[in-house]
Amino acid sequence: MAQRDEAGQPKPPEQFVRPERPQRPAHLVSHPLPDLPVVEGMPADQASTTYSHYRTGLSHRRTNLSEHRTDLSEYRTDLSTFRTDLSDHRTDLSEYRTSLSDHRTDLSMHRTGLGIQRTRMAADRTLMAVIRTSLSLIGFGFTIYQVFEKLHEAGTIAHANAPRNMGLALIVAGIVMMVGGIWRHIEFAREMREGREDLIEHHLLHGKRKYPISITLIVAVGLTLIGIVAIVSILLD
Repeated sequence: MAQRDEAGQPKPPEQFVRPERPQRPAHLVSHPLPDLPVVEGMPADQASTTYSHYRTGLSHRRTNLSEHRTDLSEYRTDLSTFRTDLSDHRTDLSEYRTSLSDHRTDLSMHRTGLGIQRTRMAADRTLMAVIRTSLSLIGFGFTIYQVFEKLHEAGTIAHANAPRNMGLALIVAGIVMMVGGIWRHIEFAREMREGREDLIEHHLLHGKRKYPISITLIVAVGLTLIGIVAIVSILLD
C-alpha cells in the first residue's frame, strides 16, 4: 500500500530513474574449423607436435565460445534485472493509483454524507416556514377573539360570535397546517433514513455520522399542542 501524508492523502512514489538498457555483447565472428593436419611421412615427434598445436587451437576456439556464452548469460541476467526494476516501478505506480482511487471514494462518501445532512437541514427549514405561517394564523386568530371579546365586555359591541368564529377558524387553519407540515416532515425523514441505511449497506456511505433528532419537529409538536389549548380555552370561555 502507498504511504500517506499527515492530511491522509497518498504519497506519490519516488521519482524513478530509468536505468540504461544493458548492451548486448558483440556477435562472435565464426571462423571455419582448420583442416586436420597431414602427418604422413613425418617423424613421430614432429607428428605429435603438429597434433598438439592443432588441439591447442581447438581448445582456444572452445574457450572463446565459452566466454561468449558467459557474456550472453550475464546479458540475459542484466536484462532480467532491468525488467524487474521496471516492473517494481509499475507496481508502485499501480498502488499509488489505487490509493488515489480509494481516497477519492472516501471523499465521495464524505460528500454524500454531507449532502444528506444538508437535505435534512433543508427539510427543517421547510418545517420552520410552516411553523411561522401556522403561528401567525394561530396568533392572529387568538388576537381577533381577544380584541372583540374585550369590546363585547366593555359594551362597545353587542355580539362577538362572528369574531369568535373567525378567530376559531384561523386557529384551526393554523393547527391543520401545522399537522400537515409535521406529517410531511416525518414522512420525508423516514424516507431519508431508509435511503441512508441502504447506502450504508451497499458501502456507499460511512455510517459514522448520526442522524440527529429534529428540534424543529419537537417545537412544531409543542406549538400544535398550544394551538389546541387555545381552541379549548375559547370554547370553554
